[in-house]
Amino acid sequence: MIDTRSRLAGILTGLAIAAIAGCTNNTPEANTTDTETTAANAGEINLYSSRHYDSDRQLYDNFTEETGIEVNLIEGNAEELIERIKNEGENSPADVLITVDVGNLWRAQQEGILQPVESETITSAIPANVRSPEGYWFGLTKRARIIVYNQDNVNPDELSTYEALAEPEWQDRVCVRSSSNIYNQSLVASKIEEKGVEETETWAKGLVENFAREPEGNDTDQIKAVAAGECDVAIVNHYYIARLKQADDPQSQQIVENIGVFFPNQNEGGTHVNISGAAVAANAPNQENAVKFIEYLTTPEAQEIFANQNNEFPAISNLEPNETVASFGEFKESELNVSGYGEKNSEAVQLMDRSGWK
Repeated sequence: MIDTRSRLAGILTGLAIAAIAGCTNNTPEANTTDTETTAANAGEINLYSSRHYDSDRQLYDNFTEETGIEVNLIEGNAEELIERIKNEGENSPADVLITVDVGNLWRAQQEGILQPVESETITSAIPANVRSPEGYWFGLTKRARIIVYNQDNVNPDELSTYEALAEPEWQDRVCVRSSSNIYNQSLVASKIEEKGVEETETWAKGLVENFAREPEGNDTDQIKAVAAGECDVAIVNHYYIARLKQADDPQSQQIVENIGVFFPNQNEGGTHVNISGAAVAANAPNQENAVKFIEYLTTPEAQEIFANQNNEFPAISNLEPNETVASFGEFKESELNVSGYGEKNSEAVQLMDRSGWK
């Protein structure tokens, strides 16, 4: 058994390090409500998050106001936070991990840094296909991987599926970001889950042959390339185009002026959907509060901020997306359990490498 004083000292040290880390550019930022408060205090949670949105902070403040539970926020990218929790070990102050893409949540589960949660409140709100079958993590927002197209060069009737973009008529017309990107890895993993390795590899090789340029930049850069005529279509997450549509600056408005949105695979399994989600850390010192926090994130009030103010789709079924996202139209989404994207991630990375997807 771990001595309580030793555990407390380790927790205090971890929180102090987190506060110092926030002062550098190379380590996760720590924004704590009270860095002197111990992690064992029942009135707080220590949240490790790879989401960096002002609206999320508003949500955490609302949670504190409603429950009295303070939220100590430590920010970083997913890889940094997973490694940090792993290295902190039994004395980690982490209570909740929030990150984007199920591939990151699945990796955290495999690293043994998460614990399963039983909560009727959560499971009744979050559909089964966007949460861990064993209760290790829960999707809180959904992200559709869509096709955007240049309306001068593409008739939407030409578009149908992700797979069709590997056909000869799309040669030198496709833009997409690199194979190191987790969003693309999860898309390929979903195809392995759905169609098997052989068929997916044939598709990936054909897609690579149709690239208009070597992959570069993020999803916004792919949209800009389509607008500039460097390529005719691109595969991106839907909220990137939503952000540009909401921007007030003339440059953004010029970019989206001639961009169309298409949801692929509507006559097959549906458009690929991924998540951002939350999990309770394996050694959470405030486990009960951590569960309360995730339960709160499943409420319509919280989802309105967490999903809609970031142009994502709510994970709960009784809340509509915001006006900009809704303007893209209704669509059929894939019902694959997203946990398969994590399970097939290693195969997907190897397949993309064999296919020449840089």
